[in-house]
Amino acid sequence: MPNRLAGSSSPYLRQHADNPVDWQPWGDAAFARARAEDRPIFLSIGYATCHWCHVMAHESFEDPAVAALMNDAFVNIKVDREERPDVDQVYMTVCQLLTGSGGWPLTILMTPDRRPFFAATYIPRDSRHGRAGMLELVPRVQALWRTDRVTLLDSASQVVSHLEAVAGRPRAGAVPAGLVERAFHQLAASFDAAHGGFGDRPKFPSPHNLVFLLQHWSRTGAEDALSMAVATLRAMRRGGIWDHVGFGFHRYSTDPQWMVPHFEKMLYDQAMHALAYTEAFQATGEQEYARTAREIAAYVMRDMEAADGGFYSAEDADSEGEEGVFYLWNEGEIRSLLDAPLADLAIAAWGVTRNGNYHDESTGRRTGANILHLRESARDAAARLGLDPTDFEERLESARAALLTARERRERPLQDDKVLADWNGLMAAALARVGRVLGARTALDAARRAAERVHRTLRSPGGALLHHAGAEAVPGFLDDYAFLTWAWLELYDATLEPECLARALDLQQEALDRFWDDVGGGFFFAAHDSEPLLVRDKEFHDGAIPSGNSVAMANLVRLARLTGRADLAVRAEAVAAAAARDLQAAPAAHCHLLATLQMAAGPSLEIVIVGDAGDPATQRLLEVVRSRYLPDAVLLLIPEGEPGRTVRALAPFTEQHTRVGGRPAAYLCRDFACRLPTSDPEELRRLIDEVAPPRALPNR
Repeated sequence: MPNRLAGSSSPYLRQHADNPVDWQPWGDAAFARARAEDRPIFLSIGYATCHWCHVMAHESFEDPAVAALMNDAFVNIKVDREERPDVDQVYMTVCQLLTGSGGWPLTILMTPDRRPFFAATYIPRDSRHGRAGMLELVPRVQALWRTDRVTLLDSASQVVSHLEAVAGRPRAGAVPAGLVERAFHQLAASFDAAHGGFGDRPKFPSPHNLVFLLQHWSRTGAEDALSMAVATLRAMRRGGIWDHVGFGFHRYSTDPQWMVPHFEKMLYDQAMHALAYTEAFQATGEQEYARTAREIAAYVMRDMEAADGGFYSAEDADSEGEEGVFYLWNEGEIRSLLDAPLADLAIAAWGVTRNGNYHDESTGRRTGANILHLRESARDAAARLGLDPTDFEERLESARAALLTARERRERPLQDDKVLADWNGLMAAALARVGRVLGARTALDAARRAAERVHRTLRSPGGALLHHAGAEAVPGFLDDYAFLTWAWLELYDATLEPECLARALDLQQEALDRFWDDVGGGFFFAAHDSEPLLVRDKEFHDGAIPSGNSVAMANLVRLARLTGRADLAVRAEAVAAAAARDLQAAPAAHCHLLATLQMAAGPSLEIVIVGDAGDPATQRLLEVVRSRYLPDAVLLLIPEGEPGRTVRALAPFTEQHTRVGGRPAAYLCRDFACRLPTSDPEELRRLIDEVAPPRALPNR
């Protein structure tokens, strides 16, 4: 019989609905049962596309013997970390405190009042290699609960005390000087010059670190920063972590060469990669980066967009019971799908071998399967094969399209079809940037659909933003507000429609009202009226994606400059002060925050253009601004009529900005010093070059 998860809106919880474990969703009913039956709680946190979550489920949660032990000893609670990131964040901190590391599946044993006394990640069914298995662990904990509960309660009290100390430590203070340079040198010290990326294995992309390096080069001219960023971007795009048939990036690489990925695809990874490759194209003009950004957009619009707008959360690594099988190819299959000359080219270009380059994870045996990858640039590959580069790329594209058609007939990996406000905000921001910079109208339209979907459907009856809607609607967290504000700012930058700027301002004010810490500064992750957990923390660390505080600070800086509101700039400064201790301890772990800090420190660049967007003279001025890589600039358009009055109401400092001689005009200010307005595009270009000289690209 299905357990209590059967009616859940979460694909992850529904995956466990037929387990013999008597799972319950997180909620008051589960905790009341634990108190009434005087049993500890087995809390299991994971997500739908987590490979080791699947392994633990198959080994233990689907096993009648393990389930019988769990049902007798515990009240068992299942949580989707993507639906309840607040719960996950608290108990992941517990795991890191107790074990020194973390990950998913996350296993927490705790008292009925939610105080943890044990933490682990994956636990095998049977004990092995010194690790206690479920069949041994569960009876041992049950015996301790009955005979030596004082020890467990004492352990729980110590864990909570440590957790409260971490969450409650004073953070506010002056931001130390030199943090940006320290972060740059920390990244340089771990840079893999042979293969790109940072560290050895596994390699996580962390695209916001690459954006930090690109912007650091733009601001300082540090050529090593540019070299590290572009070497990593090239290696990832050509390696197996990139899906060369269907596009999009896999989660991370298991080896130093970016060759063998963990095959799941996350929406937030696509968003961050799209932002990084678009920024790299702006900085360098290299078409490989523009093409990658367009292809990421094509992938998410083809495979992850919901029918009514918005994007699903992830695609699993597994299908047909194996990781990666959907993405692997053998030589014979390629030859059966393509004519001989095209097959020869595809096999040579993508590094396909008869014995395969992919081996079975458990045995190490070659299976004949291949991960497609490029060993070199298209130009170098064409030269090696004696082909014209254009002809080579056209023929390889023909081969790719044929393989994609064939792959669509395979059993697809599971798709996690949750539509989350924060990840959709992030994806909308990225697609809006792709649309603006690369002239990709379809990407811009998809960004607008996603932002509108969240704005329209992810709202509580009282009007507050929801993190996720469904059978278990979850109130919005800081990340939801911050990332959706970012999306509306990017949409404003792309469309220059006043409504987008107004929505960004409204959301930012809601975030200040709901999450701001009046005592220590910065934003709490959960709202003031949220469900009480063990602690209420503020997150500054930029992990797989930038933290809510990092993004919120960037939003505050941009909005302060777009509107002239000093109060928003003061709040941005307070975020940085609240993060000062964390920044001092680990600068390179806060690259998005540091990039924002650098932008806030200036010199700033504000450009106001007065004129109708449809006027060719206005367009020529806009094209001058948008043709340059200006990471510290903000752009405001004041059109005629009602839209212009709306912008002036949002940004009162523009009241005196008018056309010049009846023609559209551009006003440029650099670090609080403004130049005389101009209607001449070439004069505007000269003024921008004067205050923000373009960086010469080093020979690479």
